[in-house]
Amino acid sequence: MYVAAAAVAAQSSSFAKKGGNPDAARVKNPVAAASGSLAAGKRSYQRLCEKCHGPEGKGDGTAVTGTQPPDLTDAKWDFGSTDGELFAAIHDGTSTDMEGYKERMSDTEIWNVVNYVRSLRSQ
Repeated sequence: MYVAAAAVAAQSSSFAKKGGNPDAARVKNPVAAASGSLAAGKRSYQRLCEKCHGPEGKGDGTAVTGTQPPDLTDAKWDFGSTDGELFAAIHDGTSTDMEGYKERMSDTEIWNVVNYVRSLRSQ
């Protein structure tokens, strides 16, 4: 499964595309959203994402320098709504304001963040 995610990420151009990615949408999340994954995802989110996306994912972080980050808790997802598309957006980035994290996080760490971000919607 990790190979499929890596293949989708390698095929994509520099940033995830608005409207989603049909190839990434087909990639299934290989990491169960169990407590260990959610805890690890939260730690990574706090370290790398919270500054811009805010502590609760509302897009109200204190380090925003360009475009307002999206609210990760609402129903509108500009770069696709599946786990695979969220993985691609984190892995590849979405713009110069949100660069990819493929050099700073392993695929498993990114999947953990995907699981954690999903949990923010239900809080």
